[in-house]
Amino acid sequence: MNTTYDVRLWAIREHVGKDRKTGKPRSTYRVRWVVAGQDFGQTFQTRALAESFRSKLVTAQREGIAFDVASGLPEPMARELNSRSWYEHAVAYVDVKWPRASAKHRKGIAESLTGATMTLFATDRGAPPDNVIRRALHTYVFNKSRRDEGPPPEDLAAAVAWAERNTVKLSALADAALIRKVLDGLAVLLKGGAASASTVARKRAVFSGALRYAVELGHLDSHPMEKVSWTAPKNTDEIDRQVVANPKQARALLAAVDATMPELTAFFGCMYYAALRPEEVLHLREDEYERPKRKGGWGWLHLTGATVAVGNGWGDMDGTIEHRALKHRGRNATRDVPAAPALCALLDRHLAEYPAGVNGRMFVTRRGPGGKYRPTAGKPLTNNAYGTAWRKAREKTLTPAQQRSPLARRPYDLRHAAVSLWLNAGVSAPQVAEWAGHSVHVLMKVYAKCIDGQQEAAKRRIENALKDEEQVADDPEGS
Repeated sequence: MNTTYDVRLWAIREHVGKDRKTGKPRSTYRVRWVVAGQDFGQTFQTRALAESFRSKLVTAQREGIAFDVASGLPEPMARELNSRSWYEHAVAYVDVKWPRASAKHRKGIAESLTGATMTLFATDRGAPPDNVIRRALHTYVFNKSRRDEGPPPEDLAAAVAWAERNTVKLSALADAALIRKVLDGLAVLLKGGAASASTVARKRAVFSGALRYAVELGHLDSHPMEKVSWTAPKNTDEIDRQVVANPKQARALLAAVDATMPELTAFFGCMYYAALRPEEVLHLREDEYERPKRKGGWGWLHLTGATVAVGNGWGDMDGTIEHRALKHRGRNATRDVPAAPALCALLDRHLAEYPAGVNGRMFVTRRGPGGKYRPTAGKPLTNNAYGTAWRKAREKTLTPAQQRSPLARRPYDLRHAAVSLWLNAGVSAPQVAEWAGHSVHVLMKVYAKCIDGQQEAAKRRIENALKDEEQVADDPEGS
């Protein structure tokens, strides 16, 4: 912005004319001023409005505020005049993040910006229903691929147009009260309940990134969140020990899966015996499984990526899935995880009975309508398929009280059980972290939990230690 302090102000000039509609006499009032030798003027319908505007110019001049040469206005007023809307900025932020973001992250950005935008409308006059606006923002406005394809669908066109016209100016976000309003909105679910700490943290990070981008472009002087003392819900990060199954429980759950959907036993086995994430198991190819050199020995899993369900329109390729790099690793990075003899037995049996798909993936969709087995073209196993199988296994294996508890509620909890088992078995933290695909810091903060049933063992060790101390006290000479 080209600015100057060369400013001169003139008195308000009254112009008497006639009203175009009624023909009656009517006065207008014009404020005139000169910036760097260039004349500027603005006309008002009443003297009060003209005096109010002129007083702002006088105040800025007296306080030594620079004036913008192009608009003739004090710098803060010029920035407000030229400020883009929140809608324009949010769309620009999506576009700059899109090329390097994974499909899942793109979807998360859209979800977060949709929530923020719903609290940043300047008016609700003429607004479509909230659910329609949300759908328009999430599925079209904040999805670069769909915007690039052309105009919005007919059922969303009005909502898109209304949202584009009615968000606040980006400069309005310098107001701490407005920032607090957005953060409060991100902490509440659509149904009115409180969002989880991890959800709030994720959405807050996206909103903060969008504001940081505004600072980077010069649309905001500083990051507005720095002015707001807002306490986010506490995220403990630690895994609830109650979710972790002990070896006996885990084996019983795997046996229940084997009795109903045997093609998924090895799938869950990879999570329990090798601590793989579900998306890493889905990505596993037959040639990435190194079989034991001898029967009953250890093998290896050489992981190269993850397969994630993201929905249509979020990835760079057609379809609802995305093949991507291992979590927190580079595109071509790999991770080697030992396969215990029990897991190797499951994998060998699985491959013998259920050959890999045409793409080499070991865990692909194998059932059609009615649950009947069918040859597969290599489509990944769906979240719903393995989620249903796990739910049935819990119902068959666990007691009613255990079913109501968080014990192994999600397939992912098998990974927690695996990492906890390794740690309790005495495997060093750096080694466990390497196998699990974590840093040691995250491992010790999140996963270092005793598995179910270890409390009694710990108590026995303490009892034995106390007995030893008592024996020493009773016989100090060791006779």
